[in-house]
Amino acid sequence: MSKKILFAGALLVALAPVGAFAQSGGAAAGAATGAVGGAIVGGPVGAAVGGVTGAIVGGLADQQQPRFREYVVTQGVPSYTYAEQVRVGATLPATGVKYYEVPAEYGVTQYRYTVVNDTPVLVDPGTHRIVQVIR
Repeated sequence: MSKKILFAGALLVALAPVGAFAQSGGAAAGAATGAVGGAIVGGPVGAAVGGVTGAIVGGLADQQQPRFREYVVTQGVPSYTYAEQVRVGATLPATGVKYYEVPAEYGVTQYRYTVVNDTPVLVDPGTHRIVQVIR
């Protein structure tokens, strides 16, 4: 119990200067300090949430997606009908879906792509989980 109180006290002492600095340094300093404090305190939680709902780190950059989508369309890849929502984290079946190699020029050769409900997606070939939905 005393270790918890000691830790909580140390945490409050460590964060106290952050609030004081933000109040005395103006809006710019407050924003910068708040961003640092938020990254330290909330970063791991935010990273986990963002990892589930957004694009993966190391996937196709936003500016690459239209070009990759066009590439997929020109390949004539058939669309797999999937009863669930096409989203990052959804697991596709190991059989019945054809997975294709991503050309090296896109820099994500560790993944495969396919088309699900007329939407191109990047998939982890080991788990068959969708790691990025190409919009």
